[in-house]
Amino acid sequence: MMDKKVRVRFAPSPTGGLHLGGVRTVLFNYLFAKHFGGDFILRIEDTDQTRFVEGAEDYIFECLKWCGLTPDESPLHGGPYAPYRQSERKEIYRQYAEQLLKDGHAYYAFDTPEELDAKRKEIPNFQYNHQHRLALRNSVSLTETETAKLLEKNVPYVIRIKMPDNEEVRFTDMIRGEVNFHSSQTDDKVLLKADGMPTYHLAVVVDDYLMKITHAFRGEEWLPSAPVHILLWKYLGWINDMPKWAHLPLILKPDGNGKLSKRDGDRLGFPVFAMNWTDPKTGDPDSHREIKGFKELGFLPEAFLNLLAVLGWNDGTEQEIYSLDEMIEKFSIERVHHAGAKFDYEKAKWFNHEWIKRLPVTSYQLRVKKIFEEKGLVITDDEKFVKVLELVKDRCTLLTDFYEQSVFFFVAPSTIDIDSIKPKWNENKQMFFVELIRAYELLQQWQHDDLENTFKEIAAAHQLKSGELMLPLRIMLVGGKFGPGVFDIASVIGKDETVKRIEYTLGLL
Repeated sequence: MMDKKVRVRFAPSPTGGLHLGGVRTVLFNYLFAKHFGGDFILRIEDTDQTRFVEGAEDYIFECLKWCGLTPDESPLHGGPYAPYRQSERKEIYRQYAEQLLKDGHAYYAFDTPEELDAKRKEIPNFQYNHQHRLALRNSVSLTETETAKLLEKNVPYVIRIKMPDNEEVRFTDMIRGEVNFHSSQTDDKVLLKADGMPTYHLAVVVDDYLMKITHAFRGEEWLPSAPVHILLWKYLGWINDMPKWAHLPLILKPDGNGKLSKRDGDRLGFPVFAMNWTDPKTGDPDSHREIKGFKELGFLPEAFLNLLAVLGWNDGTEQEIYSLDEMIEKFSIERVHHAGAKFDYEKAKWFNHEWIKRLPVTSYQLRVKKIFEEKGLVITDDEKFVKVLELVKDRCTLLTDFYEQSVFFFVAPSTIDIDSIKPKWNENKQMFFVELIRAYELLQQWQHDDLENTFKEIAAAHQLKSGELMLPLRIMLVGGKFGPGVFDIASVIGKDETVKRIEYTLGLL
């Protein structure tokens, strides 16, 4: 058991679609918190107003709602540490930036963007750090009087952390163990921008402290920022309250060479976002282009979470299929792998196929119904619809497959694969089907077994093997060589439609 209540957070920027790596970070946060009876907090990090994208915050909440990962506290759900949008907490951060200034751990920097650009051109791999800060315009290089005058004149400035030039910074990562950094390798990051907004570095530390976050899970790409954050915890006097960190391994391209990106999905033909995302930014190469998501391509949330969970984690057994409750019960941060996990879209589809088979069709009936409606077919008989879904679900990998696998239950096929019937067609088979029509019209009971028994009796009377006649009947009813059991199909579409479809095909032969 934990010493105090577990509190974890996911803190996305509302700047675009939610990548599957982001959802996995949410999932691992959520599983860890719920395993220990803790709280999962969603905090919106919208301090960079230049990158803010309209609709992106709503999109994040929609994604989490679809996944079933409901935050305990958030801008939407409220909570005791509101507000949960950093843009609404602006005044909170300044006091801590000023405390760092007063204690000598931060300084004012008055350099203009043009001056910094000139330095970058002049010095290869320029970094604003202990090597160069004295040659720049800041409160370290200037006298107190000069600094005071600039502040009095409202000359724009940023506040930067003053990184020590020769200090070992270390922490224990829950996944990677001991991690060490040298302070000289990190530049003096901006903490407070000219518009008064904090950067991620200051905001994440202040908010994690004030919101009593106990454990912080984030992608390994954030490791280089660790020394800045650790020193901020130390300089602000909160080091004993610093959350335990876990830097999650990357989700890699299918070939294992580098982090999976949106471009990889475009190139290889699979989604990398949880849900469809339309980028509204003008001037962007993807401007107003809709990027496909797992949800719209026909994935179940249960399958999506399952496939993400095993990208970098297992419970030490051969088990692959987990419900959310099972993941919560079995999740352990010690079982998260150090190395990156390759994304395999075929395996992702396998998970979806397994979940389609395992779940009651009523759990995804409405989504499939909507797919039918989008294709112009309105379902009015729900009882029949459920029966059809049950018959075809073993054949469906994605929810979108249900339409092709079952549309013939509701609409007669527009084309018939006559070429597959003709080569072995003869007069005896023609007479068999003519008699089958008469027998079916007289049947009192229209059930699977009645249809099959009648079919076999007439076949025997015509000295024909049932197997030779099943394929023609299937093609007559569905148009091609697919679908569930042929007598199941006939029993569902009914007597009139079955007879009508057989007669129509006989007319073509």
